[in-house]
Amino acid sequence: MPAMGAGSSDDSPGRQNAVTSASYIPADRDIDFLQRDELRPMRLGLELLKPELIQAEQGIRSTIVVFGSARLLEPSLARQALEQATAELQACPQDRTLQQHVAVAERRLALAHYYDIAREFGHLVSATCQLDGQCDYVIVTGGGPGIMEAANRGAADASAKSMGLNITLPHEQHPNPYITPDLCFQFRYFALRKMHFLLRARALVVFPGGFGTLDELFETLTLLQTGKTRNITIVLVGQAFWERLINWPLLIEEGLIGADDLSLFHFAETAQQAWDLIIRNHGGPSPQ
Repeated sequence: MPAMGAGSSDDSPGRQNAVTSASYIPADRDIDFLQRDELRPMRLGLELLKPELIQAEQGIRSTIVVFGSARLLEPSLARQALEQATAELQACPQDRTLQQHVAVAERRLALAHYYDIAREFGHLVSATCQLDGQCDYVIVTGGGPGIMEAANRGAADASAKSMGLNITLPHEQHPNPYITPDLCFQFRYFALRKMHFLLRARALVVFPGGFGTLDELFETLTLLQTGKTRNITIVLVGQAFWERLINWPLLIEEGLIGADDLSLFHFAETAQQAWDLIIRNHGGPSPQ
């Protein structure tokens, strides 16, 4: 074998740089590679599988999903927000923007009792169902503030597990502090998040909310109407709000839905009424 010259040394630039090249990183550890558009099918599969495996490991057998506005505060905080908005308006009483802020704060205070109902519901269900290590009817929310926080908080009041399915958004979203840490998930894709909301769901309890709440409600109604999913009880909390928001009879009058489609959901005013509707349809937690 010829003697190794200076140009063929093991210290050549090619050998030095190979292990620092992106191509050398194992595929399952290469974050940049996994973010490529071509890898979307893999990411979708992983986002379906990871929460499923963790829920199975945690013994989650069935869930109740609670939806509602992230903007609804508990009554004491809603009252403080109104007081602050009112004080700002008093300093500039002709300011139309400040006038609007006061009007919105007044409406949010009027709706703030739903925070208490959601919290009571989370406590009632969790204290009833999570006994002796059972994980039936576990409360699931979108993981954010407002009504979602209230339902997770109610479960925490009962020292019970609850789940939060957060989503990455252009603006930061932080999980509320009442979610069970081992059941706090973050999703990239809305589609997979929605799927996980319903995979173990026995009921969907919907409080007043905005676009996100309506999106999730109507997707579930559509799945029930078309038979793509079955045996999920939908409870709308606050009949006056929902009938003011949505003209259900108009949809029937225009021939856009059938009269029997209104049987796909129920109204309730209290946590107990919502829970009674659910156990009437599904019974209590199943034995171990």
